Amino acid sequence: MRRALVTGAAGFIGSHIVDELLDQGWEVCGLDDLSTGDLENLERAHNSDSFTFVRGDVRDRTTVINAIGEADVIFHQAALASVPDSFEDPQAVTTRNCAGTATVMDGAVDRDVESVVIASSAAVYGSGDPLPKKEGQPVEPESPYAASKYYAEKMARQVGGQAGINVAALRYFNVFGPRQDPEGEYAAVIPKFITLLLNGERPVIFGDGEQSRDFVFVKDVVAANLAVATGSCSGVFNVARGESVTINELVEIINEILDMNLEPMYEDPRSGDIRHSCGDISKARKILDYEPSITFENGIKQTINSLRTSQDG
Repeated sequence: MRRALVTGAAGFIGSHIVDELLDQGWEVCGLDDLSTGDLENLERAHNSDSFTFVRGDVRDRTTVINAIGEADVIFHQAALASVPDSFEDPQAVTTRNCAGTATVMDGAVDRDVESVVIASSAAVYGSGDPLPKKEGQPVEPESPYAASKYYAEKMARQVGGQAGINVAALRYFNVFGPRQDPEGEYAAVIPKFITLLLNGERPVIFGDGEQSRDFVFVKDVVAANLAVATGSCSGVFNVARGESVTINELVEIINEILDMNLEPMYEDPRSGDIRHSCGDISKARKILDYEPSITFENGIKQTINSLRTSQDG
């Protein structure tokens, strides 16, 4: 039986990785300090004898080494992931994302782990041309968050290369799906818009709404993580759909699925938000055999159903 540690296990993406690993017969330890994660996301996992949970800080070396145990693979998902928050408190995002990754890599070396999969971000590319973004093009981080993710992936790959550990950095584009938190000032746009529309409220768009994003469903992100781990791959990979949608189009699609017609409100753009984003996934297709399996509209429907269930519950 293969063993894995998932950091950020109670979070949006981490909890889905935990579930898939358990479904595939892995023994899994989940590590989370629950600062942003929710134990309800691990309700299914807690019913498995192959799952253990450790509440602790990813920056604490002893906690991390004990959580790694005999793990073959580490899926490092723990992070502070808000661009606006990173401007308000750059020290917090740098400490969590950079020091946390350093501690994970220290533990991986200590425990002689086979592979580490790092959750990075498309934010490292910035808003410059060309599109779609390719892994080999220059990066231009435009926020403390983006800079912290780029530093973390570079540092992890350097440590891994020196220690003989396979390290892959997955540059997530705009991930969405069930369990994504719709609350808070800086909540992800899709669950926030869906929740507002379900409540009969108009969503707020920062800017003119013509900015575009490459939205990828969480199940496809999980598949990319598993493909890297089972293939013992290393390097940098974009994880996206390879297609972009404007924020205005997003509101139209949600309205159409809900059979509603609530017009958005517009406010000034936010600092650090990039204008356009779209990922080239040819490298992931070639090396990981990665292929997005969920259409954007189907993913939106699944997310709506999940949020409706949460509201009814």
